[in-house]
Amino acid sequence: MIDRITVDKILDAANIVDVVSDFVTLKRAGSNLKGLCPFHDDRTPSFMVSPARNYCKCFACGEGGSPVGFIMKHEQLSYPDALRYLAKKYGIKIEEKELTQEEIQSRGDRESMFILNEWARDWFKKQLWETQDGKAIGLAYFRNRGFRDDILEKFQVGYCPNSKKISLSDEALKAGYQERYLVNNQNEMEPRLSVGTGLSLKREDGSLRDRFFGRVMWPIFTASGRVAGFGGRVLDAATKGVAIKYQNSPESIIYSKRKELFGLFQARQAIRKADLCYLVEGYTDVMAMHQQGIENVVSSSGTALTAEQIHLIHRITNNITVIFDGDSAGIKASERGIDMLLSQGMNVKLLLLPDGEDPDSFAQKHNATEYQQYLQENQVDFITFKASHALDGKKDEPDAEERLIHNVAESIAIIPDEIKRTIYIRHAAKQLNMPERLITAAVNAQRRKEQPQASNNPLQVIEKGQATPIKTFTPMTGTVSEVPIVQMIIRHGEKVMCYIDDENGNEVPLTVAQYISLSLKDDDIQLQTPIYRQILEEAVERSHTPNFRAEQYFISHPDEQIRDLSLKLGTDSVELSKLFETPNTTTLPAQEETMEAASEERLEEVVPSLIASYKLSIVQKSLQDIIEQMKRPEAKEDKDNYRQLLKEFNEKSKLVKELAKMCGARVVLK
Repeated sequence: MIDRITVDKILDAANIVDVVSDFVTLKRAGSNLKGLCPFHDDRTPSFMVSPARNYCKCFACGEGGSPVGFIMKHEQLSYPDALRYLAKKYGIKIEEKELTQEEIQSRGDRESMFILNEWARDWFKKQLWETQDGKAIGLAYFRNRGFRDDILEKFQVGYCPNSKKISLSDEALKAGYQERYLVNNQNEMEPRLSVGTGLSLKREDGSLRDRFFGRVMWPIFTASGRVAGFGGRVLDAATKGVAIKYQNSPESIIYSKRKELFGLFQARQAIRKADLCYLVEGYTDVMAMHQQGIENVVSSSGTALTAEQIHLIHRITNNITVIFDGDSAGIKASERGIDMLLSQGMNVKLLLLPDGEDPDSFAQKHNATEYQQYLQENQVDFITFKASHALDGKKDEPDAEERLIHNVAESIAIIPDEIKRTIYIRHAAKQLNMPERLITAAVNAQRRKEQPQASNNPLQVIEKGQATPIKTFTPMTGTVSEVPIVQMIIRHGEKVMCYIDDENGNEVPLTVAQYISLSLKDDDIQLQTPIYRQILEEAVERSHTPNFRAEQYFISHPDEQIRDLSLKLGTDSVELSKLFETPNTTTLPAQEETMEAASEERLEEVVPSLIASYKLSIVQKSLQDIIEQMKRPEAKEDKDNYRQLLKEFNEKSKLVKELAKMCGARVVLK
């Protein structure tokens, strides 16, 4: 359990720009920043970050939140674990007792699996560095390939022994980890919903054996540094008769091979700094390039490049150079990846290594200066690459030029940006020595051919065959006039609105939240929606807490419903803007910032009007109920009751007029 003081320290320290920038490249947009949304397949920047208000929001899918809310959604962490993540980032110490096995289980399957994977990573490292077999077999493998110890430590590699005396499965059970998280309980309908790390396999007799026995190990980190899974390689001496040298963790709720990039955690800052990402195929390729001083590199981990992996890179940079092995397989692989990258709006360069080389073997034959120079001088755009390699040496065939033009046109046609397509068409015409109109015609024909039919389906397709619904906010509950009151509490709840005298005659400040609470209690009225009442009560309770800021507090609230509601009300200016409209004017989006400033300066006018408007809505409803009762035939038969209703009607009618006057012409009643 994290105490409230520490929570406040974390929330105060967490800067939304700093936090989001770890995952998304942001560019200045007026007083805010914007970038590609990390929560949906965003091709044009729709993710806005507000430094002034310390939160973010996507105006396409609706996701966003405070720093802690962002981390919860992005890393799929619980509220306490998101706080721990931020505490670690900002060097804030959290004193917590060691978790018991029961507490580990209570934190949920995902968290339990992450904890087990991190324990396994440390266990594999210990086997590599501290055991006789680890040093003689595992460590020898890495050193024979020329890797320095600092690189091995940087990627936290390890070794899983092939021994009857010791196994990860036995050690994990002894340490208190549950079998259900060691094995992979496969969900056959959807493997990505499977629970369990798959570190162990279950024999027919019910005993466990290690999945990765006899392999050197690479932990595969999420972008934030958590261990999602592992990759293991059978050592050279044991590869005879083995069809698959590399093996990965199975699909689960925390690991999907197609959604991870090996080395992204170590490369994030370097990619952002260089505004360029190198993409290679294997684990050792990434390590070799780091050893040569090139840190902005990731690997697709031996799998064909996926849309999810491209999206991870695109959040950080628009520029990618794909490095292929210098053989026919490498050239064929290029065809599969180029179009996917172009379709996502990436600026693509390609580099083919000399025949028979891969980034690892090439690094062993060149020093860092030579390696970096080769990369700089030999990467080309996709048109030049296709012109040189796509025809696979068949340039002399009669239809070779025609096939090349169509090949290039197919790639240009899928580029989403029209200006970029035009530039590539001109470049292709020069490179291929063809009339520009011919290339243009081929591109347009291809676009007409592949143009999808218009659809009324409100789903945004991420990948063929899969779709993710765009998140929308449901209408607010409660009365219409409650919403702007709660909006005012969230935005300005801690601000001093006025001063009153206490029982000793001393002048004391009254915050917006306190004023609203007292005003409602004066007429024995409360907010009708439970969640709104909770927000008001908490704002009042914390009004005198040093450095309390209502908006930050509520959009970082442990309750998900309050977080989402606060984010919505914190960014939605529609209701409050009505207070400042004149009959012949309309509030424009550009006026919202001015509107917000105006509401802060006029709290003593706006807040009473909002409260009066809310009271008016309640009294009007009560008045309508009285009228309905008076219409009933039996009401007139009971003269005493009828006189009482008539008296209440007159009193309520008088109150309605008074409240309407207090509201003023600016308040819009619905």
